Amino acid sequence: MPKASRSADLDAIGRMTNRLHHRGPDAHGSWCDRDAGIAFGHRRLSIVDLTDAGRQPMLSESGRFVITFNGEIYNHPSLRQELQRLGQNFIGSSDTEVLLAMIERWGFEAALARCNGMFAIGLWDRQTRTLHLARDRMGKKPLYVARTRNAVVFASELKAIDAFPDFHPEINPRGVAEFLARGWLSDEHCIWKDVFKLPPGNILSFGADELLASRDAAALRAKARTWWSLTDIAKHGRRNPVSADDGELVSHLDGLLREAVGERMVADVPIGLFLSGGIDSSTVVALMQSQSTRPVRTFTIGFGEPAFDEAASAAAVARHLGTDHTELRLTPSEAMDVIPELPRIWDEPFADESQIPTLLLSRLARRDVTVVLSGDGGDECFAGYSRHLLTARLAPLLNSNRALRRTAAMGVSLLARGLREDIADALPLPGRLRRMIGSDRVNRLAQLFAGNDADDMYRKVMRLSELQLTPEQVTDSAKVPPLNDLLSDFIVRDMIGYLPGDILVKLDRASMATGLEARCPILDHRVVEFSWRLPNTAKVRDGQGKWILRQVLSRYLPRHLIDRPKQGFDVPVGAWLKGPLRSWAADLLSESRLNRQNLLDVQRVQSCWQDHLSGNRDHSRMLWAVLMLQSWLGMMVEQSTSRSTDTLEPAQ
Repeated sequence: MPKASRSADLDAIGRMTNRLHHRGPDAHGSWCDRDAGIAFGHRRLSIVDLTDAGRQPMLSESGRFVITFNGEIYNHPSLRQELQRLGQNFIGSSDTEVLLAMIERWGFEAALARCNGMFAIGLWDRQTRTLHLARDRMGKKPLYVARTRNAVVFASELKAIDAFPDFHPEINPRGVAEFLARGWLSDEHCIWKDVFKLPPGNILSFGADELLASRDAAALRAKARTWWSLTDIAKHGRRNPVSADDGELVSHLDGLLREAVGERMVADVPIGLFLSGGIDSSTVVALMQSQSTRPVRTFTIGFGEPAFDEAASAAAVARHLGTDHTELRLTPSEAMDVIPELPRIWDEPFADESQIPTLLLSRLARRDVTVVLSGDGGDECFAGYSRHLLTARLAPLLNSNRALRRTAAMGVSLLARGLREDIADALPLPGRLRRMIGSDRVNRLAQLFAGNDADDMYRKVMRLSELQLTPEQVTDSAKVPPLNDLLSDFIVRDMIGYLPGDILVKLDRASMATGLEARCPILDHRVVEFSWRLPNTAKVRDGQGKWILRQVLSRYLPRHLIDRPKQGFDVPVGAWLKGPLRSWAADLLSESRLNRQNLLDVQRVQSCWQDHLSGNRDHSRMLWAVLMLQSWLGMMVEQSTSRSTDTLEPAQ
């Protein structure tokens, strides 16, 4: 922050932390060094050490370091014991105090390397007058950084940056283009200019002189460096595969997951689990219950539409394991009632429609617990998506010469719908893949064949639509090094982009909007690192993904509770847009509104809307993205009239 009066600095921090009250409803604090031009703020969700000894911002024992920290260090008890053996004294029992002691003794980067956790950290070194920002390995906790005319501002959510007096939001056209192509925003882009997300596993360090030299966000972002690299882990794992038989592999993963789950069960507040009934969350709850002396609290949401309802599966798993299970049956109107809240909660446009049940599930769980574990990460680590099954099964053709692949792509694209289904039925593919190829998603298969390389194939498969709705093109600044097999090439891209940009954003915003902390044991870095050393046959086998995770789960559940079709927390948006959401959508997609905003190709949007209503094509994914953008733009207009009306809590 620029030098100013101490009260002005703390007033600005107060405005920013007020915007994050939902993330930390238990306490708030601020700290300022006017001469250095630095101020920190923090909102506390008390999980470990509920006393004032755990409040932030916190100073290290020597006073050299000041920290503001969102997240958890799961292995802090063992780290505390190690430090105590070295003579370290502690005032309280928080993980924040342990982290500061590690930084003082071993340095920032070395301390991070020894942490097993999720975190976004701001650290001020008063001796060198250097600000360090850091983010956890997988990107579980968000960290936005903005470069204003006179300052660098960082926060867990954009709404806090928007409260800074010197910040003036301006829409980033490249961010709009990427969002409409994917339905989410990667670390490459932000919806606002001069704002970026610190990438997972990165540190950004700078002093006042470097700040003056970095006049825009891009120059500042270029200073970031990796302290943990997923691509390096992936390359090392593929070069050094584990040598063991199936039984040994399953036992080793069972042990890793058991330890990861056990570490995440440590809290001084009630803890539970999001249970969908699928492989991932069922594995986590089985390992939780096996380590608990009382029934684990589990929560699930059910829909009336059978195709979207996993509540019965979740209840069956809960009964078998003996958990204390809570189920909420949702009507479409209850689910749709939260749609107007989505832009405010997510800050940036976000179009993964499963955000709706995830938010409602978080609200349900928060009535009884403060921490939940989830099964997120299983699909990415162990090949659970349909695109993984496709690439594994069709690898020989996809690895063939480009001319042959393009011919196949053209042939698939030209097939009539009925003929597609006949051919799909005759192919030697599992039922799930036959159904996918026999549907409109056959276009994804054609795009796979047409790709120039792994980057191009993945980008085509992940696009919401081939329609170009904005003049800006979506570009990736850095290609991912090839791993020499297409399944691994797809998985590493999921872990680098889709996981932190979609899955973890969805989980963080939905849970923290209710003051609920969500933890992901499958994304423990030791599990991730082990997954990269596994042969592909341990991930995809007999036409199913997540083979090894299924084998772990079979040690705790009978097969009939494991071998079920994958559903997840999906919602029937396509049908809703033709029914109860039609009026709302028609207003947001009206020609006059689209023309007034002047961001999209109005005729293409209108054509897709009419096509969807008539039943000619299912454009629900692309239309949902446009609707989320329109809703977000409407929120921005409302907020622009009330930026100066924030009320302040007393500065400390």
